[in-house]
Amino acid sequence: MFIPQVNTIPGIEEVNMIKDDGSVIHFNNPKAQASLVANTFAITGHAEYKNISDLLPGILNQLGPDGLTQLKRIASSVASNPAAKAATDDSDDFVPELKANFDEASKAEVADSG
Repeated sequence: MFIPQVNTIPGIEEVNMIKDDGSVIHFNNPKAQASLVANTFAITGHAEYKNISDLLPGILNQLGPDGLTQLKRIASSVASNPAAKAATDDSDDFVPELKANFDEASKAEVADSG
C-alpha cells in the first residue's frame, strides 16, 4: 500500500470554498498541505461560514464561471427585492439600548476589593 507524502504549502493567506448555495467556507491564514501525486489537499484552521457577498470585491479573482453565475443571481435577487436591500442597509445602524450603568458597578467592585 502506497501512502503519499503530504507537504506543507507556505504563504497561503486565505482559502475560500464556494458552495452551490452561494455560501463560502472561509479560512484566514490556514495551514495548507498537499500531495500532488495523490491529487490530495488538506486545509486546516479556523473556518468561518460567510455569504459570497460579504467577501466582495476581494473574492472576484477567485471565482470561476460557476461562481460568477452565482454572483449574478444574488445581485439580481437583491436588485429585484428593494425591501431586502433596505433591511440589510438598516442592520448596520442598529444600536442596542444600554440597560445598566456599568460605571457604577465597576466603582462598587473596586470599593469592595480595596
